[in-house]
Amino acid sequence: MTSEEMVREILSLPPEGRRLVELLVASLRERYARSEPVRQPPDSDLQDEPFIGMWRDRDDMRDSSAWVRGVRQSEWGN
Repeated sequence: MTSEEMVREILSLPPEGRRLVELLVASLRERYARSEPVRQPPDSDLQDEPFIGMWRDRDDMRDSSAWVRGVRQSEWGN
């Protein structure tokens, strides 16, 4: 059955039949979306990434927790 034939068949159904087809399609979409394997990113050496160490020379970033607290205080006032 071609896609066009399938659409014609679905459209020829009464409203309740079309609703059942919608529910079936939604159920299948959910089922197969969950069963797809999680894709792993390609192996790479994190040390070679350009962002590693980009803030190493910043004195205000020596204590990252203190830096975050300071930003939060300045933005949120608490």
